[in-house]
Amino acid sequence: MFYRNHLIKFSYRCFSSESRINSFIKSKLMSAEDVAEKFPEKVTIGASGFTPAGYPKVIPGAFAQRIKNSKNPENFSINLYTGASTGDELDGVLARSGRLKLKIPYQSHKDLRKLINQGKVNFIDMHLSHVSKYIREGMFPPIDVAIVEACDVTSDGRIYLTNSSGMSGTYLSLAKDIYIELNEAHPLDMKGLHDIYLPEIHTGRPINIDYVDDRIGTPYVRVNPEKIKGIVLTNKYDSSPGFKKPDDASFKIANHLLDFILDEVEHGRIPKTLLPFQSGVGNVANAVLACIAQDNRFKSIEMYTEVIQDSIFDLIDSDKLRFASTTALTFSSEGQKRFHNQLHDLKSKFILRSMEISNNPEVIRRIGLITMNTALEADIYGNVNSTHVLGSSMMNGIGGSGDFTRNAYISIFL
Repeated sequence: MFYRNHLIKFSYRCFSSESRINSFIKSKLMSAEDVAEKFPEKVTIGASGFTPAGYPKVIPGAFAQRIKNSKNPENFSINLYTGASTGDELDGVLARSGRLKLKIPYQSHKDLRKLINQGKVNFIDMHLSHVSKYIREGMFPPIDVAIVEACDVTSDGRIYLTNSSGMSGTYLSLAKDIYIELNEAHPLDMKGLHDIYLPEIHTGRPINIDYVDDRIGTPYVRVNPEKIKGIVLTNKYDSSPGFKKPDDASFKIANHLLDFILDEVEHGRIPKTLLPFQSGVGNVANAVLACIAQDNRFKSIEMYTEVIQDSIFDLIDSDKLRFASTTALTFSSEGQKRFHNQLHDLKSKFILRSMEISNNPEVIRRIGLITMNTALEADIYGNVNSTHVLGSSMMNGIGGSGDFTRNAYISIFL
């Protein structure tokens, strides 16, 4: 396994750095406005993106403008499937169009949240590991259009994704028509970070991942090139919020957690080499990684998670990150620039997986994770609420916290 993985990693470093605008791309170039005119009025969209990472940034806005300019905006109806929450240029603009009718499987945008809680947008709060299976087995309306962000596209239908894998593989495989935002803000060296694998449906076959750095798929999504109807050129970073440094309280909590983990090691319940970490979004989770970077008792860290934030750079700078598997790189603008500048050195330490793999209960349980996720409230019996405020008002959704918490070796809520 070690030999195979390192051959693959070496081959990914050998991708050509020549211009990405090949003859196939030239033949498909369109404006975002022209793409928006192609969409049916009643449309189900499958979009790339997982958190504000790797999501389409110009086509959704053009479609919202088409609705605004229409003499009969009431004729439009949008079902939107994504990987999780995305940026304002997708979740926000379509929510504000007034014609969004269904959103799955997760959200965190204030405009969209308000419409959901008002009952104006239907929302299905799902465990993220379930989404691909439900859609592939026809439990939701079929996908008319897939919109994905990519750093490269080839004439034989290979689509190389950017900062997230999310649900892109599933949506591209099922969509009738495909439109691509080719984002030139991402270097071609992004090719090779991804490991795209879609499990067969209706089978009990195992997913052959034993270690965080195992690769079982391809570095691209393969589609029928005839389904690619248009390509829009962009040059925009993800609009991720700036990285907020953890406060003193977060660091105190983090140090208590690290003492607990080391006590488990001392009593033989965790191996001395530790177990891979999963870290959710939030100040305390970021503080844990920062404390690990500063603590000499921790030498080598692995991560198997769904989101990686700027706090990963603390582990990189302290030379403690051995490997990180995720489905999204949710960096600030500064973090995105740094990652691109150091991509040649960092590429061998990262894998971006499809959401149905990063959040798969089988893999999570086999690897044996220490998971850290955020809760809204908890009781003394171990019941945790991470979705609703005062019992009835949706916050964001359960997302992947249920996938990781229910199957981890040690589950921690913050």
